[in-house]
Amino acid sequence: MERDTHFIGQSGAFLDAVERASRAAAVRRPVLVIGERGTGKELIAQRLHHLSPRWGEPLVTLNCAALPETLIEAELFGHEAGAFTGATRARAGRFEEADRGTLFLDELGNLSMAAQERLLRAIEYGEVVRIGSSRPVTVDVRIVAATNADLPRMAAQGSFRADLLDRLSFEVITLPPLRAREGDVAELADYYGRRMASELEWDRFPGFSARAMDMLEAHEWPGNVRELRNVVERAVYRWGDAESPIGEVVFDPFASSWGLQGMALRETGPAETALPEIGPAKTEPEVAAPIVRDIAVPALAQITSLRESVEAHERALVLSALERLRWNQRKVAAALGLSYDQLRHCLKKHGLHQGRGG
Repeated sequence: MERDTHFIGQSGAFLDAVERASRAAAVRRPVLVIGERGTGKELIAQRLHHLSPRWGEPLVTLNCAALPETLIEAELFGHEAGAFTGATRARAGRFEEADRGTLFLDELGNLSMAAQERLLRAIEYGEVVRIGSSRPVTVDVRIVAATNADLPRMAAQGSFRADLLDRLSFEVITLPPLRAREGDVAELADYYGRRMASELEWDRFPGFSARAMDMLEAHEWPGNVRELRNVVERAVYRWGDAESPIGEVVFDPFASSWGLQGMALRETGPAETALPEIGPAKTEPEVAAPIVRDIAVPALAQITSLRESVEAHERALVLSALERLRWNQRKVAAALGLSYDQLRHCLKKHGLHQGRGG
């Protein structure tokens, strides 16, 4: 579980999910929490436990994706000594450890069919049998499960037991992605920014510049709140100036001219660099076209070095993509296989990024 147990946000979609969890906490039935990575599924599980009558009992967690298939059943249900190679002594499983409390099963979609069958039996009868034993152990456990998989589709395809899904889905809480939480990016950025400034022992948190906040608001946040926290804390740490608003945000910490992507470009050379197919994209606000000066690509006969040739070809590719996508920088970055920050660096290097957003 993550140490940060705060719920930060004011959007209606987010508050509705939190309220639903609060209401479901008092009921003993299973709860299924659905959401993308980084949306806070583990925090909802904690809320369901701590607001329930079981709050004084154990909250036990098992990440079903962190263990190989051969060990998941032993972790869940325990085993007797000698049950399999390496089982030198008997061990209680997570069900027994969570007796009278809550068992949180994260990444539920990764359970094998055999483990799903045993899990269904444990939920239905309140009994588990350790591997290597024939004696059932009675347990009183409230199940909270979480996943980012499409379990109904998996059940229709036969890769997840439909009867187990029915048993677990008494209540389903779907957490909205950060991009759908209107107004929450600024609030979260301020919270994590202040926390990082305090960790750095700054007297005050200067906040973000308008340009930096616009970048944060425009980002898609595929990693949701977990990604935002990393981006914000990294920005504060790298800025290093407690007196002026933070004006630089790096979304991809791996972005570098000397990284693996840059090395691959230098090794393959310009002849192997191709512009990917550009398919339909989501509608986004169009970015005003910057003022571009001297966009003519030098003729090959005028180039006297390999470096000039590569840079001329790179400039032509970027310019072509900019014109085809009407200067929408996010679409251009995706089409060229670059991060947003890598594209901005490229635009600046070639003098193609002047005016708005520069």
